[in-house]
Amino acid sequence: MANIGKELDYLFVLKALDEISFDVGKKLLVDFLRGDETNKSIVRNSLDSKNNFGALAYDKEELNALIDNLVLNDMIRIDFIGDKKFWKVLKLSEKGKTEIINPVLYKKKLSFNFKETQTQITKDDRVLFDKYSEFLGPFNDEQKKAIISDNKHILCLAGAGSGKTTVLTKRIEFLVKHCAVDPKKILAITFTRKARTEMMRRLEHMDDLHIETFNSFCEKNLRRHNHLIYDKSFRVINYGDKIVMVNKALLSLNIAPGSVTNIYFSHTQKQGKTTEQLQNIFMTDCFFIRDYYKFKNRLVRDLSFETVDNSHKKSADLVFGVCNYIEAYMRKYGLRDFADQLVDAITLFEKHTELIPEFEHILVDEYQDVNSTQIKLIDILDSPNLFCVGDPRQSIYGWRGSDIRYILNFEDKYPDCDIITMSKNYRSTKYLVELINNSIKGMGLAELESVLEGEKDINLVKFSSEDAELAFVLAKIIASDLPGNEIFVLARVNRQLNEMSARMKLAGIKHIVRSNEMKKSGKASKDDVTLATVHAIKGMEAKVVFIIGCNASYFPCKGSEHPVVDMVKVEEYDKEEEERRLFYVAMSRAKESLYMTYTGKNPTYFITKSMRELIEDGGLQKPKAVKGINVDISKLSGNLIMRLKSWRSSIAGEMEIPTYCVMHDRTLLEIAQSLPKTTFELEKIHGLGPAKIVKYGDDILQIVAG
Repeated sequence: MANIGKELDYLFVLKALDEISFDVGKKLLVDFLRGDETNKSIVRNSLDSKNNFGALAYDKEELNALIDNLVLNDMIRIDFIGDKKFWKVLKLSEKGKTEIINPVLYKKKLSFNFKETQTQITKDDRVLFDKYSEFLGPFNDEQKKAIISDNKHILCLAGAGSGKTTVLTKRIEFLVKHCAVDPKKILAITFTRKARTEMMRRLEHMDDLHIETFNSFCEKNLRRHNHLIYDKSFRVINYGDKIVMVNKALLSLNIAPGSVTNIYFSHTQKQGKTTEQLQNIFMTDCFFIRDYYKFKNRLVRDLSFETVDNSHKKSADLVFGVCNYIEAYMRKYGLRDFADQLVDAITLFEKHTELIPEFEHILVDEYQDVNSTQIKLIDILDSPNLFCVGDPRQSIYGWRGSDIRYILNFEDKYPDCDIITMSKNYRSTKYLVELINNSIKGMGLAELESVLEGEKDINLVKFSSEDAELAFVLAKIIASDLPGNEIFVLARVNRQLNEMSARMKLAGIKHIVRSNEMKKSGKASKDDVTLATVHAIKGMEAKVVFIIGCNASYFPCKGSEHPVVDMVKVEEYDKEEEERRLFYVAMSRAKESLYMTYTGKNPTYFITKSMRELIEDGGLQKPKAVKGINVDISKLSGNLIMRLKSWRSSIAGEMEIPTYCVMHDRTLLEIAQSLPKTTFELEKIHGLGPAKIVKYGDDILQIVAG
């Protein structure tokens, strides 16, 4: 168990806000907690006499992180003074006041809930290792134990790059070949089609195995027994069905599809996205919230989003209307989605217990990502042997209902279980492994051990603007001799990916974009660079990884690109800690080289002092020339960009204003990419509102026409 005294230090921050009688800025609160008497506001307001003055002997960076944690977990809210959007003050929220009286946040942290133990390799284990030495080959001791253990309940804690898929598939092979288990009596279950396909590929020489995703397993059983659970034929919805349903729902609510984005998204959330992308996110959110409450066995209309504030009221009403229409439509026309598959399969098995398939062994992949409904399904199947593999460090889906407590409390549910920790990392160099270990040191998990030497190639690079940041990454990719599929560009939000993708298209670089809403099907070719959000890249790896936007605006991400997630405010997890795990997942994708780039004064506080010390020169580097490549976008984008920039400079000179006040580089890039021919086409380009089109539209169309 962790030091609970330190775990509760955040309460001093809340108590300090509670006892200061006026609104305070972040700097004043930090100085108050540190007992800094040089702050004139502290002296002027006699704050040095308060009980919590000087309560925490933390440095400023640590206190800022502590405050950000409480903001992210809705215990402190940020208000603006009047119309001055840069004058921010901190206020104790109702949730924060309740926390002072009844602290619960510390109980959600990994270090409170779980302590990894070193795997014990017994003499009996080694006897078995020798017996099956030819089969087990070069596996390490922990992997060997996970493959052949005869315990009925096993939790394999498999760190990043530790070979979890290999161990899982090798265990299945062992059960069939050496334990005479009927393949028909084995169920391996995972989350994604990609993971399922990989397991099937590795076990293609074995027949009759059941290798499924949760969804495919449920769907097969529902198809087989449709008449017992439905009064008509049902099928799984596709993307086209979703579009049709949402459009019909909006029509029934007398809302034009074009006005949805203005109702649902804030100005910031709309930035950097096309109307089509925004409509797609809205559609995704409507189905997400329907599924979220279906998993909780609650109806959307019965909830009324208890946590919604007035600013979200109109959006909430919109989502309610669409979700309720979708529910009725799907029932009427015999449609189901992934959530229905799980819930209806469970209903089928509860009503007809004789139909529950019997498996001697169930193996569950990515166990850190399970939700309560998936656990209920596993419990109903009630296999005598359960093998689960997962990694608490990589639990990053709390916002969509995954519950890390199932992996943390495995031993409570199965007291006689084996817990096997696989900590050897076979993916990354020892320098990268040391870095990622440091990034989550406070979570109380065992450190990974590197087995690879390699060169030290970790870079933290500061830029004056996002344009310069993205241009640098683009130039590095152009200069690289690696095949494109060994290069990842990762970002926290889709906006950054869209901007990077626009630049890559203009430079003629083949690439695949993977986001939370859109993942290109099929396998990337060796020429394709993968661009992705961190959520969408989990489970993949590359020799070179760029993480862009490594500053406080994105890590931790204060807001969401999905308004409904902010409205629901899932309470089962520590949001700041999950954001830190997300950053860990991003870094741990790299096999050899890692570039973390950022703009602004400082990088994210997720990059700690100890991490900076592991990076050359204290971790701060200036952009270096890249093999003679000029990163100016005009050199990467052809003559049209040069003509547009020349025109922009001329306009700026006449008006005596900076060029960016006329038009941003990104807008010029989109113009060069889309080659608009009409005013209507100009309206689709980011940064060209009605006023600018009236003022500059004719000039732009003339320049594009050449």
